[in-house]
Amino acid sequence: MRHARFATIRSCSAAFTKSSGWQIGTGERRPTRRGAAAYDGGGVLSYVTDVEGRWDKLVSFAEGNPHVWLDDTALRLADGVTFVFGGDAIDRGPHGRRIVATLLAARRAYGERVVLIAGNRDLNKLRLVRDLVTPPAGAPPGASRGALLRWIFEATMGAPRAFEHRATELAAEGAAADDDAVVDSFLADLAPGGALREYLAACQLGYRAGATLILHGGVTGENFLVDADGERAPDVDAWLAALARFYAAELAAFTAGRAPAGLIAYQAPLPGTHLHQASVVYARPTDELGNPHLPPAHVIAGLRANGIARVVAGHTPSGDCPAVLCDDGFELVLGDNSYGRIERGSQLAFSDARTWVRATTRLDDGSQLAVGYDRARGAPGPLGLRDRETGALVKAPLPDGRYLMFRALPARAVEQRAEPSADVLARPLVVASAS
Repeated sequence: MRHARFATIRSCSAAFTKSSGWQIGTGERRPTRRGAAAYDGGGVLSYVTDVEGRWDKLVSFAEGNPHVWLDDTALRLADGVTFVFGGDAIDRGPHGRRIVATLLAARRAYGERVVLIAGNRDLNKLRLVRDLVTPPAGAPPGASRGALLRWIFEATMGAPRAFEHRATELAAEGAAADDDAVVDSFLADLAPGGALREYLAACQLGYRAGATLILHGGVTGENFLVDADGERAPDVDAWLAALARFYAAELAAFTAGRAPAGLIAYQAPLPGTHLHQASVVYARPTDELGNPHLPPAHVIAGLRANGIARVVAGHTPSGDCPAVLCDDGFELVLGDNSYGRIERGSQLAFSDARTWVRATTRLDDGSQLAVGYDRARGAPGPLGLRDRETGALVKAPLPDGRYLMFRALPARAVEQRAEPSADVLARPLVVASAS
């Protein structure tokens, strides 16, 4: 009986083909319809997150993707598709300006069919206008502008190579790339008409599409229905509206020349910690090692009561490929693969009823495998459950019938193993709840 559950998981290629009308591998593209209506519950959400300045991640997300593809540097959407970028466009690669421009151009071309979620790596740059004039506590005294910005990136933003990446990008554009030019470029990004300023103005803190809720950090017991001022909203839609008002007010303050202190605090870890569980931007749905877990039971119940059956988040890395955690029809999807053994842009797509995943993983033995599946939300089976004894997550079915088992280990290491389906099904599998 337990083996019959495999019938609910199909090849991802077949699912993509059926949903989009595009035969993968033919090179054909469907006509696009600019300005078409946004997601209405019956279309497809195409999602990628945390590309962090790496153009190769955006390219690999678009390769063979029937929903979103690249036409030179322009993103194109198939009919009926809403594209959601989950946040963190910059910092860890030498194409941050290019990615911001591409995402912003897509938003202008497709309107509400392109949704941009603000990530902490995007938002924390708002600090630079102040910090480069009045250095933060701990900054090296008497540092040049270039040295100060390098320190800010490494010591306060978790971006030790952001300065170097910007210099590389400026040089590739044929522009000056000395220290002052790099500093000036970041300030120009935030000035009136600057690319990052306009990008952030097009972003939002959360997005709901039917039964799917998308946030950069995720949902926790501390932030569910609680706005940035600590006030509780009556329902999910009112919560998102309150977050939108807060975000708009903070950006208005920045535009008026005042520090958006509330937003800067909201998007960052609490002082002296690596967490901010009350923030939808910086929350982490994992244990201290990085093993993902579902929101608390009362939060899932509250989400269900509001018609939400799936939460999608980035921000917190989870190995090479997306993690989908399941509990009786509810899904938590984590799409960030930063710092993975393979950092390709994972292809995720959703309808209210189904989840599609295409990605790549490298196992502990060095072998590299494709990950691709189409799963009905709420389908029975081991996917998204955890081994009660080892803590390993059943992360994905593999093409050869085995399952990918995932576990986060100390020192940011991970365990990624392929195990026969019969062995996985014999394990004591439980819902991946917080311990």
